Amino acid sequence: MDETAPGVTELAATVDTDATLPVAELSASTAELGDRQLDPQYVPFQRVVGWIVTASTSACTLAVVVVYWLAADLPAWAGALLLLGWVMLTVGTGWLSYAWPPIHYRHTSYRLDDEGIEIRSGVWWREIVSVPRSRVQHIDVSQGPMGRSYGLGRLVLYTAGTDYSRVELPGLNYDVAFSLRLRLLPRNSDDAV
Repeated sequence: MDETAPGVTELAATVDTDATLPVAELSASTAELGDRQLDPQYVPFQRVVGWIVTASTSACTLAVVVVYWLAADLPAWAGALLLLGWVMLTVGTGWLSYAWPPIHYRHTSYRLDDEGIEIRSGVWWREIVSVPRSRVQHIDVSQGPMGRSYGLGRLVLYTAGTDYSRVELPGLNYDVAFSLRLRLLPRNSDDAV
């Protein structure tokens, strides 16, 4: 089963077959992407991050429960209730770490056109952030060590203004994020330093 997102295969084929094209023409090939989901590898990546958070939270909570139980000289039934609460917290956060990433993935998308980029996200409270190309001042593509192992990157847009002056789009294939960066860079600008 192919695990790549729709459009990524076409973009990769364009990058491979048109390796001799100038950067401006290569970045223009992303114009046809339209509405796109994040990279499917974002789901297992988010699950691993969630399990790390669950394990850390569980270990710290267990330490607090044990210290409290020993220091407060609680009866055995109270200690059993504390341990039951710890188990429920651990199981609940572990389940949430597994179940939430696919839901988040389904409700996050982006659209790229000649005007700029529009990012849609949110499961219960939907948010649509439109960033016109004319407002973009700086664009970063970053990739942490865990993201690198999954081939994921994060596109960060810095815009003029105070609200939404930093807009992030995590969970992109690193090559796609870099292509989006090239696509969103200002064209024929006279204000270069």
